[in-house]
Amino acid sequence: MLSFLPGPVRGMLAFLLYFLNSLVIVVPLVTVAVTKLLIPFSFWQVISRKILDVLATTWVDINTFNMWLMQDFDLEITGTEGLKKDMWYLVISNHQSWVDILILQRALNRKIPFLKFFLKKELIWVPIMGLAWWAMDFPFMKRYSKEFLKKNPHLKGKDIEVTRKACEKYKTLPVSIVNFVEGTRFTPGKHSNQNSPFANLLRPKAGGVAFVLGSMGEMMTGIVNVTIVYPQGAKTFGEYLCGNVQAVKVHVDLMEVTSDTIGSYENDPDFRAHFQSWINGVWEEKDRLINHMRNAA
Repeated sequence: MLSFLPGPVRGMLAFLLYFLNSLVIVVPLVTVAVTKLLIPFSFWQVISRKILDVLATTWVDINTFNMWLMQDFDLEITGTEGLKKDMWYLVISNHQSWVDILILQRALNRKIPFLKFFLKKELIWVPIMGLAWWAMDFPFMKRYSKEFLKKNPHLKGKDIEVTRKACEKYKTLPVSIVNFVEGTRFTPGKHSNQNSPFANLLRPKAGGVAFVLGSMGEMMTGIVNVTIVYPQGAKTFGEYLCGNVQAVKVHVDLMEVTSDTIGSYENDPDFRAHFQSWINGVWEEKDRLINHMRNAA
């Protein structure tokens, strides 16, 4: 490891390695993705998705090596026993920093299928990575404010439509769909503005989880409930690159998909109330677990 280097030097080198890895991998990713569009036959659709997953997994492998080489921190991962690479999973997690994505990928890579994130539509314009995310079939969602939807009611439900279309694609090949249930990164300011009942979490947004389970719940192997804790506090991506993350704890709880978590969230008020109560219960337990993980030696 190169932890002896000064933080800014390490940060620049680590960023360069991430950049070069992404630059090299995006060319075959986009090439395969374009052929997938041009060759509509079902057999090639399946083969191309398998190739894309292999390329994406290799990209994570190299990023993980970069993390080992440049960032000197203790990583404790528990609860991954029983996970399988050829099953369908919904991954839910708390969210504090962009670093969470790298930690999730390292903790779950080659244990479950490649992670697919729901992304804001604007992120498709991120240089290199936007192309890579498009090639890997990440769904891009356009989010509207309540005020905007009042003026443009015809756009209501468009995000749900994107979720359903994405889930249809994912039925042909094992996949892990990631949902940061809080909908945004935790900050003390957001926590205060929400008047959140949880000590360490924002209020959970049940809709995204409910729509994925409603579309794919019967074929989902389970819900991978991930809790990420930074004992010395969450850091920004820049701070992480410079080696300011000292320790990370990750706990994985594999939850069963039960019949009472599958229903019409949009059209059934009783199910909606039940599901919101269920996800709040999951978040209460996660809040207690975070306290325990922080206090454990």
